[in-house]
Amino acid sequence: MRGWWQDLTDLVLPAECAGCGRPRTVLCPRCRAAVAGGVPRRVRPVPEPPGLPAVYAAAGYADEVRAAVLAHKERGLMSLAAPLGAALAGAVRAGLRGTAAGPSGPTSAPDGHGGRPAAMRGRAPVLLVPVPSARRAVRARGHDPTRRIALAAAAGLRRGGVAAQVLAVLRQRRGVSDQSRLGSRQRRENLTGALTTAAGGAGLLLAGPVVLVDDLMTTGASLAEAARAVTSAVYSARVREEMEAYRTGRSRKEGNPVYRASELWRAYGAGHVICAAVVAASPDSVVEKQELTKNVHRCR
Repeated sequence: MRGWWQDLTDLVLPAECAGCGRPRTVLCPRCRAAVAGGVPRRVRPVPEPPGLPAVYAAAGYADEVRAAVLAHKERGLMSLAAPLGAALAGAVRAGLRGTAAGPSGPTSAPDGHGGRPAAMRGRAPVLLVPVPSARRAVRARGHDPTRRIALAAAAGLRRGGVAAQVLAVLRQRRGVSDQSRLGSRQRRENLTGALTTAAGGAGLLLAGPVVLVDDLMTTGASLAEAARAVTSAVYSARVREEMEAYRTGRSRKEGNPVYRASELWRAYGAGHVICAAVVAASPDSVVEKQELTKNVHRCR
């Protein structure tokens, strides 16, 4: 595990740019622009796994971006959390805008606010739910890279006026194989049913719309499994609430907790996975600009 003095050294005396190797800078201006200076894009892996929500990426996973992501994740260069978090925040904003552009339904809010999601109006916080790493990987790295980036992204969103918080409620319920050498179908099989929510986590997910976050998307299998786990947990929580309300004879009126959760679902997408956001995606999965325009309404 890294010592605190190593983290301090990274901040005070950076050896070289994580993207290109330029001396005496954590991330040079050119590499910073490559990571967080572009326009986040709607991306889609091929083949697309069932249940994958709409995914937005800040950049393609290549060259300087790949080097920066790996430096943060595997080398523990903590000072990269801020620029990577800024990139992730941009992808989240793009996802929220894509949701607002979609047709009226559970994930949009046609209530006189121009279809803007409630999270962007400050009514319900957007919940950034990180895709969890294996516990053994977190121990080996000495930190949880996705959660760290998510915290930086949430802070950036709040500074920009978007109510956001990190809700790290997903857990691995069983061991999974290392995915680095697996294809898309093998990854789906490896991850199906692998995630669950922590005790009490399902209720917390009812506080606002959910955006799944990760540092990288390759085949989309991890995000699809995370979406399944969140959806399953939220459904179970709502059923328990409704059954308890029926048992105790509580009326479904405004101000009642059960009614409020249901209304949040209809108006704000609370507890629903409205989209996903990543720092980087495989270059092969990037949707071209013209296709992005055509499919921007599809944010499930």
